[in-house]
Amino acid sequence: MIGGSDLLRIENLNISFSLLGGKIEAVKKAELRVLPGKVTALVGESGSGKSVISQAVMGILPQIASVSGKILFNDTVNGNGPVDILSLPRDGAQIRALRGNRMGKIFQEPMTSLSPLHTIGNQISEVLTIHSEYKKDERRERTEEMLGLVGFAKPSRAFDMYPFELSGGMRQRAMIAMALICRPSLLIADEPTTALDVTIQAQILQLLRELQTKLNMAMLLITHDLGVVANVADEVVVIYHGEIMEAGPVETIFRRPAHPYLKGLMSAVPHFDMQRGERLKSLREVPVNVSNLLEKRTVDAESQSGTILSVRNVVKSFSARSSSWFGKSDANLTRAVDDVSFDVRRGECLGLVGESGCGKTTLSKILMRAITPNSGGVMFNSSDGQQIDVLAASGHELEELRTKIQMVFQDPVSSLSPRMTIQNILSEPLEIHDRGNAKSRSEKVAALMAAVGLDRRYLNRYPHGLSGGQRQRIGIARALALGPEIVICDEPVSALDVSVQAQILNLLKDLQKELGLTYIFISHNLAVVDYMADRIAVMCGGRIVELAPRNQLMQSPVHPYTKSLLAAVPFPDLDRPLDFASLISSGASDKRNWGTQFRDDGDVSSLAAADLGGGHLVLARRNVDARELRP
Repeated sequence: MIGGSDLLRIENLNISFSLLGGKIEAVKKAELRVLPGKVTALVGESGSGKSVISQAVMGILPQIASVSGKILFNDTVNGNGPVDILSLPRDGAQIRALRGNRMGKIFQEPMTSLSPLHTIGNQISEVLTIHSEYKKDERRERTEEMLGLVGFAKPSRAFDMYPFELSGGMRQRAMIAMALICRPSLLIADEPTTALDVTIQAQILQLLRELQTKLNMAMLLITHDLGVVANVADEVVVIYHGEIMEAGPVETIFRRPAHPYLKGLMSAVPHFDMQRGERLKSLREVPVNVSNLLEKRTVDAESQSGTILSVRNVVKSFSARSSSWFGKSDANLTRAVDDVSFDVRRGECLGLVGESGCGKTTLSKILMRAITPNSGGVMFNSSDGQQIDVLAASGHELEELRTKIQMVFQDPVSSLSPRMTIQNILSEPLEIHDRGNAKSRSEKVAALMAAVGLDRRYLNRYPHGLSGGQRQRIGIARALALGPEIVICDEPVSALDVSVQAQILNLLKDLQKELGLTYIFISHNLAVVDYMADRIAVMCGGRIVELAPRNQLMQSPVHPYTKSLLAAVPFPDLDRPLDFASLISSGASDKRNWGTQFRDDGDVSSLAAADLGGGHLVLARRNVDARELRP
């Protein structure tokens, strides 16, 4: 029987799926517990069975699933004692009374979990319609109260908004409000912060902790981020390929990890204390073989100091048009990129960090000639002595430029055609630029597969037949096909598990060294950028607010925005918890929280890059002495 102190106990849980290729055992003899008012973190890689367990607890497994074991839920509110969820009729009255009422769930991707056709208020109050007898006005009142509780400044206005009108962080807050509207005793949070910026993630974690205390609620937190676990969890359960490897209090798990898999996971996480040249310890290393790639270049000290790309005063504005069916329309100009200037040195990795919406991706598209800026200049210096005006290039010159600058995209699923085999995807750039004949192209594709550590047997597969990490390696191989000199990596590991992330980061480092590549590495994960970059540029509101060598920026940040980003990074270390009290609830980009020497107060021309020496630049008022800004 369930222990008197356990809210949820899973005993000898087995889940399998019968498919055409045979039976897949997703979960094997799993056992775990969640205590009332406490947080149990379920940690593991994609495909380890975490989400399947959460679906079993909620009673929403697909029909093809075969389940055995016990899931005992001991919610004292119903007064009936422990109930075995697996024994309840599927979609019967009993399970529906628990689901959404006594058990709530936050899903990983709020945009696909919320209906685009209904307002936020309608979707949250619908839960009350199903599980309560409140009248319409009372439902609205309770919903607005919950929206205020999860951090909406104007709940009555948010009630009538649609999901597309909210940012990612606000959508996730709406999902939390929907899960908590009936004050459940158990909240299941399935990767609740994976797709969020580091500052928004810290706010959501702080919110969940506060609500958990306020509502005396237990939480089953599903994640692969050990930094999040260290800051939130009371107990930790580590799962691998459907089997529980290790479980215990958070203190024991982090200070005395016993299982090799858990130790491997911890070694795969990039952190700020890493020495220069130290490698992440990936669970499964990717062998790199570039011997057959003709574009292998060595970068000597002399050429390393040269500038490969110069960006000067680039501006890009977008017009957001607000109009009604019959009324007038007004165009509001938003500067996505605002007077940005920097240089990229040959052979280096320049990190570009900032929150979503700061202009990172827009800037990368300008460098790729996918977007034309309003003004500014971009010059590319080729290794063969050519100087190309990126924004003015046309005809053969533009075609040549396309081979010199390539991009690795954030989402390997949407950036690879589902209708093409891996062979076709990798040979397509060679065919477009008329490189070689069919035989030489086939040899080049095989060499590219070897370069990213994939077997040739994958060539006849389609992207959906590969894992996330394998798809991202195909994206990297495609970017290398034409022998580029610069590779722009736009959030290339943000959607990957920590172990696969370590593989890809090590692979990118090895390829840079072997092929003499130059990287512009875009990310909102400062620990990842710290591991990859030589210099880091911090972007906020379309402007670069600070640019410095990696060590200088990490150890002595000057701009308040940079300091806020660093303060919001969760460490997988119990001795370095997040300081939730110092986090800015309005966000790191709220200029009201900046010192007067960093604010423009409506006059953007009043700010300029102050040189603090050693290549450290910070955006500040023109009349401020640089010596006053030094930390």
